[in-house]
Parts: sequence; structure tokens; C-alpha cells
Amino acid sequence: MPKLNKVVLAYSGGLDTSVILRWLQETYDCEVVTYTADLGQGEELEPARKKAESMGIQEIFIDDVREEFVADFVFPMFRCNALYEGEYLLGTSIARPLIAKRLVEVAAETNSQAISHGATGKGNDQVRFELGAYALDPSIQVIAPWREWDLNSRESLMDFCEKHQIPVEQKRSGEKSPYSMDANLLHISYEGGILEDPSAEPEEAMWLWSVSPEAAPDTPTYLELTYRGGDPVAVDGEPQTPAQLLALLNQIGGRNGVGRVDIVENRYVGMKARGCYETPGGTILLKAHRAIESITLDRELGHLKDELMPRYASLIYNGYWWSPERLALQALIDDSQRPVNGTVRLKLYKGNVTVVGRWSERDSLYDGNIVTFEDDAGAYDQKDAAGFIKLNALRLKMASLRQSKQP
Repeated sequence: MPKLNKVVLAYSGGLDTSVILRWLQETYDCEVVTYTADLGQGEELEPARKKAESMGIQEIFIDDVREEFVADFVFPMFRCNALYEGEYLLGTSIARPLIAKRLVEVAAETNSQAISHGATGKGNDQVRFELGAYALDPSIQVIAPWREWDLNSRESLMDFCEKHQIPVEQKRSGEKSPYSMDANLLHISYEGGILEDPSAEPEEAMWLWSVSPEAAPDTPTYLELTYRGGDPVAVDGEPQTPAQLLALLNQIGGRNGVGRVDIVENRYVGMKARGCYETPGGTILLKAHRAIESITLDRELGHLKDELMPRYASLIYNGYWWSPERLALQALIDDSQRPVNGTVRLKLYKGNVTVVGRWSERDSLYDGNIVTFEDDAGAYDQKDAAGFIKLNALRLKMASLRQSKQP
């Protein structure tokens, strides 16, 4: 076992990371530095500081990274309209590279040789944290306790806490939520409990961010999103910072039952897993961004983006945010967004998001004079279509003629 003087731990103050903190101290005889990121999870983070202090931690880092998270991670992802396996808006996946980045930065700042995380050996997060860390600092060491220790259940964690006098708020009697949940400004996820049976419908009480579509208002909500360079910058004409905008859309979408998904996804480690997600603001953003691109983006450039999107989404899901291929794809995507400027009008009603208008004063490629069913005053000569069709039909004719000659 390598000798380590300091380890930076991704720390929430909950049961798992509190056990990891003490386990690191005992197993590696090292000093632990705690790092906690405020990604908009909606929890008070000062208790994490107090908990770390009570366990003797001297160096405690708590960051408000909400604006950085949305501006530098969420928005670039939405420029690509990224969806994993057609449904998942990558809410957990996109938060991990930022946490990995900050863990590596704090390690450098505190002269720590290693970082540690609480991701299990069955999930994707271990891959995301570690690939990100190694990409940013090839010399960093990573400690993943769930792959090393023999504490394989919640009961064993509670026993460890009792033995080492670690204060925990959760009791053994089942007060803890049956679900494993992860939240940030983009989404909240649910796994475990009855969700491990993919045939079981989630309980309505599970959903925390949105009302059911049946309970949503009987009158629709209209809103307008203004885009500049592919990113939303205002809601109903009111400028917003990235984090403010996403938080506002979460509230509006949640009130209208928008953003619930229930999927079985393919984890990078090989297994299928069932998860439920609430992504109200992200669902609105995806619909709106595709709408503004529909009138401002060249046809072939848009189709190229659509072809690249599944690969881009898989790179994020699998932990390759800092890879050369993702960075190269991002450069292409970002360049495509220069003309993506304008406004989209949306209608939210009982779980649905419908585009009801889109316009761009400067960058629209839509020409009503050309597309009209009325007299176009010579803007488009319909006779031109005959030659276009004949040329494109030539190969089809040749293939048919060859087939007719076959015995």
C-alpha cells in the first residue's frame, strides 16, 4: 500500500462519505482534505463543514460552482442536443467532470497525492471521476473504497459508525429514503428500492421536483427563450445568468409536470440499470434549442450534428468529457452555433412542451417568399425541380434496369 500524506475526498457529509473519511485515516494513516461542491442540489452545505470539523478535518473546501456548472458544462452539452439512448439528458454524467476537475485542483493546492470518491464498483461514476482525474493530472492517485473494503451493506456502515463514534443522523429503522438519489441544477435521479424491478411503476410520492401531469394546471403556461450563440440568455425578455435561467425553468417546468422519464439504460460497466429522472428545465431547453436551430442552422450542418450527437452523448455518459475526441467535437459544435440567435415561444401543458413559435431577425434561413403556397412572384421556379428529380433518379433507374436483366 503506497504511503500517502494527504488525500482529497469528495465529501457530502452523509453516511457513506463520513465512513470513507475515517476509513481513509485509519487505512492509509493520512490527512484527509474534504471537498464539497454546490451544484444546486438544494441542500444546505454548512452541515457538511461542521461534520468534517467534528471529525478533525483541518482543510475543508466548499465551493459554489453552480454558474460554472451550467455555463461551462450544461450549456455546451445542450448545444449538441445531447441525449443518451434517446431519452437520458445526462444530468448526473455532466456533473462528474466538474467535480473531478475541482478535486484535482484542490489536490494541487493542498499538496495532496491522491483523491478519493464514494462511487461504487457497480456504477458509472467511478469511471467518470477517475477518467477525468487522470486526464487532468496523470500523476494523481485515486482511492475507491468501495472497491477495497469489505463494508458491503448499510448495516455494516452503521456498525462502523458505532465502533468509531461517527455521528449519523440516519437510523437503522428505515427512516432513510428507499431510493438512491443524486441532484444538481440539471436534474434529480432515483435508483434502487422498488425501481430495481423494471416492471414496477414508481410511486407518485417519489417524485420531488414535479407534479404529475394529471395534477398540473388546466391552463397552459407560455414562455419565450432568447438565444445568443446557441445558449439561452433570457426568459420572457428578462436576462438571466446561466444558473438562474436553469433554476427558473426547473420551477416552471416542474409546476407543469414536465421532465419525468423512466428508463432502463446500459451502464458503461456492462449491466442494465433502471433509473427515473426529473429534468424539467433541461427538457424545455432541448426542445427550444432544436427549434431555434431549425430556422438558423444550415441543413447539412444540422444533419451532421444529429449524426454526431449519439457519439457525443456516449462520451459524456462514459466519462470522456476531457478526452481529445470530445474536445474536437465541441469545437465543431461551438462553431456551428454562431448563427443560432433568436427567440423561441413554448407552450407547457400537463407534461408536454410544444414549440408554438420561433424567429430570428438577423440569422433566419427561413424565407416565406420561397416556401409560400401562394404566388411567390418568381422567387422559386418550380420547373427547376424536374431536372433535380431526374438526376437523383438516375442511379435508381440503373439499379432497376440491372435487376430486370437478371435471370
